[in-house]
Amino acid sequence: MAGTLRAAVAASQPPPSRGATASGGIPWLLRKRAGKVRHGPTLGGQEPDVHDEVELEDEGATFVVSTPSVADAVGAGGGTPEPSGKRREALARLRSAVLAVVARARRRRGRRPMGSSVTGTIFGRRRGRVHLALQTDPRAPPALMVELSAYSTGALVREMSSGLVRIALECEKTPAHNTGGERRRTALVEEPTWRAYCNGRKCGYAVRRECGAEEWRLLRAVEPVSVGAGVVPDGGAGEGDLMYMRARFERVVGSRDSEAFYMINPDGNGGPELSIYLLRV
Repeated sequence: MAGTLRAAVAASQPPPSRGATASGGIPWLLRKRAGKVRHGPTLGGQEPDVHDEVELEDEGATFVVSTPSVADAVGAGGGTPEPSGKRREALARLRSAVLAVVARARRRRGRRPMGSSVTGTIFGRRRGRVHLALQTDPRAPPALMVELSAYSTGALVREMSSGLVRIALECEKTPAHNTGGERRRTALVEEPTWRAYCNGRKCGYAVRRECGAEEWRLLRAVEPVSVGAGVVPDGGAGEGDLMYMRARFERVVGSRDSEAFYMINPDGNGGPELSIYLLRV
């Protein structure tokens, strides 16, 4: 009788389906997921169990994949302008340093071989300021170029037509400065400012200038001229024509604080028509 009842109960139950095993495993999966959520955040400083290790491996894989995109965003975004700005600033400093070195080298090359004779050029616009350039060679940069601030080229031409002209440039003597453990005084032709006198009359100040594009254009134009004077065709009508006078000068050094330049006549003799004096007092 008992066997008959068990058989009837078994017959009344439906047969197990194919997914019964999977549905029967759902509680175990839920317990596993709950264990991850429960133990993961609380075991930050402890050794993770098997379930946490699987989760950390997944997170690590996600981080590795996402790292390149983050790096690209940083490289294309705010990280790039800062190094580029520093690089541009460094290049600008390097460029200015190189240009300063080149300018100093040109000045040294122009004055180093300064011997007993130089080429002197006095030029300027008729109603403009007088410029005086002394070159060791017609193609070399000027060893000295000064601009007379209060004396026009026309006034100097009138002065020269009346007789001999003596131009004196005076500067203040300053204390020598130390350079590499040695006391060195600035070279006379490197003094920046001068008091200018023409035939004993004060005519303002003279200022040392660097040879610019316009000055180089005139010096190149009169380069074949050894001795002479004339007018260079120019479109500057505001201050008149561009006049020049060019000759060889004999250089006489009295001391480190005094030099004189005497114009040499075409026959080879030193003449008194034009003399230039540099004095440090």
